[in-house]
Amino acid sequence: MGTQVSKQMQRRKAISVEKKTLTDLHGKSGDEFPGSDYRSPDRKNWMSGLDPQKIHINQIVWPGTHDSATNKIGVRFISRPFAQCQSLSIYRQLIRGARVLDIRVQENRRVCHGILMTYSIDVVINDIKKFLAETQSEIIILEIRTEFGHQDPPDFDKYLEEQLGEFLIHQDDHVFGKTIAELLPKRVICVWKPRKTPPPKAGGPLWSAGYLKDNWIDTDLPSTKFESNLKHLSEQAPVSNRKFFYRVENTVTPQADNPVLCVKPVTGRIHVYARLFIAQCISRGCADRLQIFSTDFIDEDFVDACVGYTHARIEGKA
Repeated sequence: MGTQVSKQMQRRKAISVEKKTLTDLHGKSGDEFPGSDYRSPDRKNWMSGLDPQKIHINQIVWPGTHDSATNKIGVRFISRPFAQCQSLSIYRQLIRGARVLDIRVQENRRVCHGILMTYSIDVVINDIKKFLAETQSEIIILEIRTEFGHQDPPDFDKYLEEQLGEFLIHQDDHVFGKTIAELLPKRVICVWKPRKTPPPKAGGPLWSAGYLKDNWIDTDLPSTKFESNLKHLSEQAPVSNRKFFYRVENTVTPQADNPVLCVKPVTGRIHVYARLFIAQCISRGCADRLQIFSTDFIDEDFVDACVGYTHARIEGKA
C-alpha cells in the first residue's frame, strides 16, 4: 500500500511540474503568431471565406478532432467520462470548423473507442452529408480505421464508396499541390485504414493509411506530449514537399496507473496551449511542417488559431 501511495504522489508531482513548465513557457514566450488575431466571421464556411481559388491543400492548417464520434459513447455519467473525447455531434463539429475527423469502427459498423461503442457509422455519414449539402467549398478529411482489437467491417470499402461516392476526391499525389477550387465539386478525402483486409488501391476513391501519418505519444504528462509533438513534427519534410498528411494532436490521455481516469480533466492539462504550440513551431523553425492539428473537445478558439495561421500563409505572412 505504501509503495502505491508513494508512486501516486510522484505521479501527481510530475504532472504539477509539467503543467508549470508549460505555464512558464507561455509566460516567457507568449502565444502570438502571424494570424493569431484572426477571428473567422463564419466558421461553418471558413474555407469559402479564405477564397477557394487561393487556398492550396498543402497550405491549410487543418483543425481536427481526436476520437471524433464519442459524444454519446458508453453510458452517461458511468462509462462515458472515461472514453468521451468530444461533446458535440459530427455535424456540430463541422459547423464549428473542424475539417479532419478521426473515426474508429468495429466489425458491426458501430463506432467505438476501445471496448466501448456508440452509434452506427451511418450517423457519422449522415452528419457529413448534411454538412456538405449546406456548404459549397468546404473540404473534409475523413479518417476511418478499424479500432485496435477489433475486426474489419465486411465490405466496408464498398459501403464508403456507395455512401460518399459523389463527394470522394480520388487518391492522387497531385492533390497536395492543388487549390480547393481545382478539386471541387469533390469534397471528401476519405482515408480508410483496415487492419486485415486489403488497403485501398492507388488511384481509387479511398486513400490508404500511408497518406495520413502521426506519431502517437500515449501520456498524460502535458509538457512531455508538447515537446514530443514538436520533436516529431520537426523531423517531417515541409508541407510543400510532402505527399501525405501529418497530424499533431494537442491531447494527453488518462493512464491506468493514475487516479484521474476521466478524459476531460486529463486532456485539459494541455488543451489551453494550442496557440502556444503554433507559436513554438514558428520560434523553433518547424512551422512549415504543421498541417493537421487535432484536439479533444474542439472549441472556437482552437479553430480560429488554425484558420488564422492558414490565412497568414495564404497572404504570405507566414
